[in-house]
Amino acid sequence: MAGEIFGKTKGGEIVTRLTLERGNFRVQILDLGGIVTTIETPDRAGRLANVVLGLETVEGYETLSPHFGALAGRYANRIAKGRFSLDGQAYELPINDPPNTLHGGVTGFAKRLFRVLSADAGRVVLMRRSPDGEEGFPGNLDLEVVYSLPEDGVLRIDYRAWTDKPTPLNLTNHSYFNLAGEGSGDVLGHVVELASDAYTPTDAHQIPTGEIRSVQGTPFDFRTATALGARIRDDDPQIVWAKGYDHNFVVRGQAGVLRPAASCLDPVSGRRLDVATTQPALQLYTGNTLDGTLAGPSRRIYRSGDGVCFETQGFPDAPNHPEFPSAVLRPGAPFMSTSTYRFSVA
Repeated sequence: MAGEIFGKTKGGEIVTRLTLERGNFRVQILDLGGIVTTIETPDRAGRLANVVLGLETVEGYETLSPHFGALAGRYANRIAKGRFSLDGQAYELPINDPPNTLHGGVTGFAKRLFRVLSADAGRVVLMRRSPDGEEGFPGNLDLEVVYSLPEDGVLRIDYRAWTDKPTPLNLTNHSYFNLAGEGSGDVLGHVVELASDAYTPTDAHQIPTGEIRSVQGTPFDFRTATALGARIRDDDPQIVWAKGYDHNFVVRGQAGVLRPAASCLDPVSGRRLDVATTQPALQLYTGNTLDGTLAGPSRRIYRSGDGVCFETQGFPDAPNHPEFPSAVLRPGAPFMSTSTYRFSVA
């Protein structure tokens, strides 16, 4: 399957959109940034809708997008002050979320073209080499990402990466979900449950303090199904600093094993999403920076709270926190992770 031309980059390179289909479940992916532009799935009445936020043009994804649907890397989430040390060597990265580096830097993986190794209706394989020194990171990194539909209503993303020098690595998909349909308003009525007993609180710049804190008695307790909006306006400093949820939750169970991480239900449409991952953590983000300046394919503008992200990941700023699970990839052993997104109706 050759895909279809979606547009051209600022440098004149052609961007292709690839389509996966299984029954009435459809997923579309760009070879630019591995961006998931469409996840079309039925509600309880059988009505189809796209349940991820996005933009209509390559230019939008290159210049305006807050990582809609993108593969974030080389290091997803934040690195404090764009600095880390590895094996006694100090490294500096570009600051693109002052005073920190966010999602790999100014360009990161989200705005890079990937090579399509293979594509058919059930599976797309993308690959890219991130050269030594790109965005300040050491080592040549070879990355393979496989998007597949192994079952009806299930999107699976497999990541594999190799390096020739030790390098920090944290990869995630940054889709913004709205189970009522893209452009349909806020997701504060979506009911969320997280397989997490603890989270990593941050300072005012959203950098982890190093503490792993119990969710008990906090606005971060999603151990039982709770509406996203139930506590999002609490005066907890963590909520205030982030302007909502933008926090790393420790996923219950053994990292490296595919296990439940999150569930989300839209009571109105009946659409449900279940997320599983092999990663140690998940970032819950409620689209707090969406400010009405962007509109999606629905021609409706996006405001704060109009989407929710479930970013399966390693811990933020782990290169500066030896107490966190290591996020260093070394030569000789590949990085491997899997996340699944299962859509159903209730």
